[in-house]
Amino acid sequence: MTSLAPAELVERLWARDATLWTGRDENRWLGWLDEPLRMRQRAAELEEFAAGTVGQFDSVVLLGMGGSSLAPEVLRRTFESDHLQVLDTTHPSAVRRAAESLDPARTLFLVSSKSGTTLETRCHLDFFWDWAGGRAEAFAAITDPGSELESLARKRGFRAVFAGEPTIGGRYSALSAFGLVPAALMGIDLDRFLLRVDEMVEACRLDQGNPGLELGERMGEAWKDGRDKIQISPVTGGFGLWVEQLIAESTGKQGKGLVPVPGDEPADGADRHNEEARVTDPYELGQEFYRWEFATAVAGALVGINPFDQPNVQEAKDRTNKVLAGEEPSPDDEGPSLDELLDVASPPDYLCIQAFIDPAREPALKALIDRAAATGCVVTHGLGPRYLHSTGQLHKGGPPEGRFIQVVDETGDELAIPGRPFGFGKLITAQADGDLTSLRERGRPIVRIRLEDVA
Repeated sequence: MTSLAPAELVERLWARDATLWTGRDENRWLGWLDEPLRMRQRAAELEEFAAGTVGQFDSVVLLGMGGSSLAPEVLRRTFESDHLQVLDTTHPSAVRRAAESLDPARTLFLVSSKSGTTLETRCHLDFFWDWAGGRAEAFAAITDPGSELESLARKRGFRAVFAGEPTIGGRYSALSAFGLVPAALMGIDLDRFLLRVDEMVEACRLDQGNPGLELGERMGEAWKDGRDKIQISPVTGGFGLWVEQLIAESTGKQGKGLVPVPGDEPADGADRHNEEARVTDPYELGQEFYRWEFATAVAGALVGINPFDQPNVQEAKDRTNKVLAGEEPSPDDEGPSLDELLDVASPPDYLCIQAFIDPAREPALKALIDRAAATGCVVTHGLGPRYLHSTGQLHKGGPPEGRFIQVVDETGDELAIPGRPFGFGKLITAQADGDLTSLRERGRPIVRIRLEDVA
């Protein structure tokens, strides 16, 4: 853990000094520091592309997960755009509902994946490519250069292929093409948006009065004091969805980590630290993305971890693939009951509700959230498989304080995925099974219940 003076910490961060963290490959993942400048040079290109879609498409559907979907979703909510929707669930009811609500001739699909191999996104592409009749002009892609998705998009003749920046990890990509192509399609003024970001970039170079440094130091010092639950004040636009991934996936490893808690949790508690998201105007969102990115890098140095890797995320993916291939049986109902899990929960534990359900049924979780909150523990909740790309790293690699409640529902009639030996129902079931098994193997207390039994 670093004890550097603020001036030296800032200097070494901007110098891309990997020894500020663990001295491994952190210097390779700091492209987000100056990505706003690069994107300013690409703004006209993105806005020209967006202008070319006006009048041709009534709807834009972003197919992506985690770092490729959360910033666009927060942008959509913050700017109250009804032109773009984000599909980041594999629940067959949600995919079917999306297809039924769209006009194949008037919908643009934006396929977004840094690696180009994200299973959920590629399955969405397989489904909607067939559904849209293989109309290449109705598809565009955002992906890193040289990826499988780039090759496929160019082979099929997609309307456009936008290159991501390879020196940026997914959760730090909000101000790259992964966030700004969707922003352009929503009609957001990119020059105005990036102007505010530039102000924050310059402020984060300062030794004194540096907003990113000060936030990161507060979070790091809170962690040292045992206040590892970072409560983020709720703001219109769901900013917490994005920052939750940033903090959890960046810091939750080596048995350490900060537990982000967006929403209306009680502020008192010896394990809690409170921070504010500053988004009083939609055009402040970009600078807030940057402030929290810088702060998380600083906090990572104070905690003593690499904030740019995600060593445990692959576990659930591998488990899912094994279940789909029939190489691993579905988990049984061993483990504690819900009553037993809640009866022994107390701070500094946190309770995490992981809901592999139709997102339209998310309000039905409230009774369970309230019951969990009655233990006095911090309560977080997320939808699967979205959270696997967000807080999943923290659950497996972070502090062993989590107690997990997995919620599943009836997936309904199967929805086939063209070219795949499984459908969306089997896929989301395998994802739930894979994560349950992975958490059990790590000794994390977890119980599975059905949404229909939540009371």
